[in-house]
Amino acid sequence: MTAVSSGPEQAAAGPGGSEVLDRVREFLVGHPTAGADRLAFLRARFDAGLARVDLPPGQGGLGADRDLQAVVEDELRAVGAPEHRPSDNPIGHGMAGPTLRAFGTDEQCRRWLRPLWTGEEAWCQLFSEPGAGSDLAGLATRAVREGDEWVVHGRKVWTSLADRARWALLVARTDPSVPKHRGLTYFVCDMHAAGVEVRPLRQITGETEFNEVVLDGVRIPDTDRVGEVGQGWAVAQGTLMNERVSYTSGTAPRHSGGIGALLAAWHDHPERRTAGLHDRVLSLWVQAEAARLTTARWEQELARGRPGPEGSAIKLEHARLNQEISQVELEVLGDAGLRYPDYSERAPEPVPWTEAAPGWRYLRSRANSIEGGTSEILRTVVGERVLGLPPEPRIDKDVPFSELPR
Repeated sequence: MTAVSSGPEQAAAGPGGSEVLDRVREFLVGHPTAGADRLAFLRARFDAGLARVDLPPGQGGLGADRDLQAVVEDELRAVGAPEHRPSDNPIGHGMAGPTLRAFGTDEQCRRWLRPLWTGEEAWCQLFSEPGAGSDLAGLATRAVREGDEWVVHGRKVWTSLADRARWALLVARTDPSVPKHRGLTYFVCDMHAAGVEVRPLRQITGETEFNEVVLDGVRIPDTDRVGEVGQGWAVAQGTLMNERVSYTSGTAPRHSGGIGALLAAWHDHPERRTAGLHDRVLSLWVQAEAARLTTARWEQELARGRPGPEGSAIKLEHARLNQEISQVELEVLGDAGLRYPDYSERAPEPVPWTEAAPGWRYLRSRANSIEGGTSEILRTVVGERVLGLPPEPRIDKDVPFSELPR
């Protein structure tokens, strides 16, 4: 399988700002926005290379400079074009797309990237398992080859969006006779295939945002394998680096998100102000602003190539800040912060963070230090791979997976 590649060298040879603007205007002549069908418009926009201009032609882009995407968005917004909503398919945009572009074949990119971008096909991620926890390489889900197919048996857990996903990123063990990191292979799994069962899991907020997924004899064509057999760990690492960045991507405006909600509560409740709370609010504002600016600088580095382990530090800091900010917000609100709108079991509905109830923000932020890599694991990543500290001892590193106690 030959992976496709995209990089800064392609962007350098792409069209300039005036050419991109001309392409947008030419596109709008052939695709007027008045009464436009949203899905048809988005499909045509992708085909025209205006989905994300820094990507290669054929993958929704023009090979242009990433900064020129703002030219496209401003021009389309000015004429009321149907909007693109990446938040409707966060795993697709944040993890599946970058993984397919980096490790998939040309055919796989042609097949999956357009419906991923338009939102026609949602994605989920089948990584975590009940018996592996944060040790992804310890997964036991087994994939056995039968001709041109792989037959998969196993269980995955904490899978967001599994209840509505069309496709899943799946890591499975294909060779238990070698050490655990070497016997993994990466697949795209059809969530509508026979043998896939999704079981909702109720969480602390009352929602069923996560799911358990049972894979019982699921057949996956070899054409849906991403990367070489046995190279699943390397592909999964690429996915995880993108995942950690996607949790904090997008440079937020000052005073937005959780810190904005805390400042609003502080201004609305002068009776709750104390010297101690004042110092904590001020400290959190400084930390949030530092995190916001660090994220902006990190995104500039991302534009030059693939994400690296430094993204773990950003995700780690945002998780800590979300939890501390939401806790202080409840202290400022007092009794009003304890009210919770609805604790009945329900499927989650996308709601901007600041529009949700303060109690929901507090409860939901507990997951920030678990999802996308636990904070404990991320500290190890930062220590070993960023700071160069001595690695933790790993007695199972060179032991065949089949010989490890389970």
